[in-house]
Amino acid sequence: MVDQYIFSGSLPENASTYVTREADTQLYEGLKAGKFCYVLNSRQSGKSSLRVRTMQRLRLEGVECAAIDLSAGGIQNVPPEQWYADLIDTLVDSFGLDLDFGDWWEANQLNSLVTRFRKFLEEILLVEVQESIVIFIDEIDSVLSLNFPTDDFFALIRACYNKRVDNPEYNRLTFCLLGVASPSNLIEDKQRTPFNIGKAISLKGFQLHEAEPLKKGLQRKFNNPQAVMQEILQWTGGQPFLTQKLCQFMVEESEQDNPRSVEQVVRSRIIESWESQDEPEHLRTIQARILRDEQRAGYLLELYQQVRLAEERSQVIADDTLEQSELQLSGLIVRQNNKLRIYNPIYKEVFEEDWIENQLNNLRPYSKSFRFWVASDGNDESRLLRGKALQDALEWSKGKSLNYEDRQFLAASQAKEREEKIAAKEKEAELERERKDREAAEKRNQVLVKANKKAYQQIRRDRDLILFLIMVIIAAVVGSTLIIPRIINYLTTNQAEREYDKYNECLKKARSEDQQAFCHYDHR
Repeated sequence: MVDQYIFSGSLPENASTYVTREADTQLYEGLKAGKFCYVLNSRQSGKSSLRVRTMQRLRLEGVECAAIDLSAGGIQNVPPEQWYADLIDTLVDSFGLDLDFGDWWEANQLNSLVTRFRKFLEEILLVEVQESIVIFIDEIDSVLSLNFPTDDFFALIRACYNKRVDNPEYNRLTFCLLGVASPSNLIEDKQRTPFNIGKAISLKGFQLHEAEPLKKGLQRKFNNPQAVMQEILQWTGGQPFLTQKLCQFMVEESEQDNPRSVEQVVRSRIIESWESQDEPEHLRTIQARILRDEQRAGYLLELYQQVRLAEERSQVIADDTLEQSELQLSGLIVRQNNKLRIYNPIYKEVFEEDWIENQLNNLRPYSKSFRFWVASDGNDESRLLRGKALQDALEWSKGKSLNYEDRQFLAASQAKEREEKIAAKEKEAELERERKDREAAEKRNQVLVKANKKAYQQIRRDRDLILFLIMVIIAAVVGSTLIIPRIINYLTTNQAEREYDKYNECLKKARSEDQQAFCHYDHR
């Protein structure tokens, strides 16, 4: 009999609505065989409930278990020495070890922190506890917020497996890590990471054949509980939190005079005005996970947008990039048959296109250009901001603590704009010089044409005068055959010379005027 559906926090060991999944068998068998296992998945996906149930099963098999919650206040925001001391102290209490922890810790002050932890495991825990031992470390992603590196801690877990060759006692000790993180987030060094020798446990949504414990609560409430359960799973995709919550909603709905359908309940109590109805918080947790890092939120939103569009055609191929891992850890998308898809229809309707656009607009106003610029290693200058876009970005950045890449992007945009303004001014000046050169050349041509025309007209007038004088002389001395040729020769020769001098003078004057005009232009 189902008393109540539980969708907040871990389900207790005896919870009647606990759904046994494929992951339950995989984790139990892996740890029973002494394998290092890790369950890294989104929040509210049933990790802690899986841990509780697996610990219960292992204890029934004679395996000694202990659980450390790294999100507990006592082991957060502490120096490294206190952090390792708290880990050991928790294990001392969990296994009920006969150890004066204070004296032991003091006696090992000369050892490094990791060495102290190893000595505790090897010299105390494995000596006093003769059964197989499994240490569950929950909320492992909490180490990401510590102010000191924890790579040595993960390397120690790997070392415990390597030591099995030399010290068979280590075969009795294994670890299980649970949290919301990817292996590469926790430790990147492939030579020291335990994740490449461990077993990853994948948490899938509830399947219809697994959901019998949930269906029991719908019996005697609905004529066809199987159909109701199937429709619930279609909307939730088997997501544990949403499935338990929607089952509870339907039980409450069945007590109404006019009970609504599953779809009506989903839309009215989950999707519509979801931010105000999201209690306990679930949808807001997904949103916060995606938007928590503004520098990367744009990438995640665009990837999610691609997944939405691709579902109508060909799905996005899973490639284990950092962005894909982060989006999966948010819970919004899942990996299925090496493809990415949206976890369920509820998420698809809540986090729809308008939501994506609104979130992108709430990020840095230059997010799209910034992402392309960063992807090009800062070489794609076409992505730099200019004009009003740059001014808006600078205004937006006032009072904000920007990271190095943002500052570099804005500085590069400002430098590029200054460079383009200088180039534009130089181009404008060059065009102005070319215009003035053309005007000066045209003016010189006009002066030369005018001077030539004036000289030609003067020559014609003087020639006519000479001819007239010759005619007068001829008429005056008609008959004088000796003097006439001499007079004519004298007049024409001297007149020609005078006209030639005048012509030269006119040309000089024209050239002088042209030179003055040219000099005047250069001076300007």
